[in-house]
Amino acid sequence: MPADAIYPALYRSLISRIDAEDAHVLAVRAIGWAGRFEPTRRLLRATVGRRPAVPVAPAPHGPFARQLPSIVGLAAGMDKNGTAILGMDALGFGFVEVGTVTARPQPGNDRPRAWRHPEIDGLRNAMGFNNSGADDLAARLRELRSTRRGRAVVVGANIGKSKVTPVKDAVADYAHSARVLARWADYLVVNVSSPNTPGLRSLQSVDSLRPILAEVQAVADRAAHRRIPLFVKIAPDLADDDVDAVAALAVELDLAGVVATNTTIDHDLGAGGVSGAPLTTRSREVVRRLRDGLGQGRTIIGVGGISSLDDARDMLDAGADLLQVYSGFVTRGPSLPGRLSRLVR
Repeated sequence: MPADAIYPALYRSLISRIDAEDAHVLAVRAIGWAGRFEPTRRLLRATVGRRPAVPVAPAPHGPFARQLPSIVGLAAGMDKNGTAILGMDALGFGFVEVGTVTARPQPGNDRPRAWRHPEIDGLRNAMGFNNSGADDLAARLRELRSTRRGRAVVVGANIGKSKVTPVKDAVADYAHSARVLARWADYLVVNVSSPNTPGLRSLQSVDSLRPILAEVQAVADRAAHRRIPLFVKIAPDLADDDVDAVAALAVELDLAGVVATNTTIDHDLGAGGVSGAPLTTRSREVVRRLRDGLGQGRTIIGVGGISSLDDARDMLDAGADLLQVYSGFVTRGPSLPGRLSRLVR
């Protein structure tokens, strides 16, 4: 029986009986362990993680100077502290976005803070950026880049505001994370769209967002001694006019692009944001609107409700250049990134 048929049965019979956050921790730990050893990495790459024989050429004006193994990447939130990058690479992801990480280590919100919703084919979380801090992630990425295999993986770092930092001091908070991570990351993403940090989504207004993005870009470029591709990640719940305003700001500041979208709070399931199938329609609408506003010179990373080949193609048709998956990886299993990478071009 193929892996993509075995996993759903395993998910229903066993994995769904384990607390959602405990299952997440165990899975990331197992993938991290598998990524530590070349024999297990080869085994994963030869089976579920097979990618296209020909890498994806960088777009003429795209953010990445080097080729991607595929256009399908891992979304932020799965590997917050960068402990499973090589394992995720072996599973077939063309790039891996770690984080969200904050300037200061923080435990996140109280448990329970992660739930499954099979009735809507979605997940819900109120994690609150639990992570070991930007300095710890920077040390881990530095160690990763000390190896040939580690240097080959395209890694993005997603940065957010520390909960204890007042909104008025957000610029300096984001800047610290950018400064310590820029040298070791292929790109950075400023996350102002998680619903689980008080006041964070208020930073999506262009007046609040402009100084954050301008300072992060300047600090990152100085730290890395090169132009760092910088993205901003937005929520699906933004009004259309606000999506247009973010696109205009990205053009004004010459950002690499936009990641669309984060989780939604447009639900009645309880605390936190919902990901997965409930995002399918709105995430495509946001991507289409962003493409109109950004033109063809900037990169859109489309994320939200991608769990099949049709979902991936619909996101690309909407205007995305690259794709990210998270919930589909949880619910459809470890063969999804490799399968999408082989079939979506």
